[in-house]
Amino acid sequence: MLKLAAIAGAIIVFAASGAWAQKSGGVLRITHRDSPASMSIHEEGTISVVLPMMGVFNNLVVFDPRARQNALEGIVPDLAKSWTWSEDGKRLTFALREGVTWHDGKPFTAADVKCTWDLLADKGEENSRSISAKAGTATSKR
Repeated sequence: MLKLAAIAGAIIVFAASGAWAQKSGGVLRITHRDSPASMSIHEEGTISVVLPMMGVFNNLVVFDPRARQNALEGIVPDLAKSWTWSEDGKRLTFALREGVTWHDGKPFTAADVKCTWDLLADKGEENSRSISAKAGTATSKR
């Protein structure tokens, strides 16, 4: 009983301290065990890149982070609101969330999705490394 009272007291103290409240801005520091070649989630497939960068980048869709195991049924929207397949199963159409902007305030559009898709399929006018070298981050061409 004494242990239960101590645990309850600790929970009340920590909850009352405001330490759990989210604040805007600041610096997030994490320990990193590796030195990956880049921080491009499209070019590096290791947890050393994915772990720190998934908090920075958005995707059209993601696996539900609350699910215990990834499965096709667990794919949820992120930048996409929804998606549909054509009857023949060859065309995938995404409806994009509105009101999303880049770090510079420019709106997120279907042209940005196409640019990324072309880069991943190696059909782009440039590759992601040349865009990163010019811009400092991989952003879409306008």
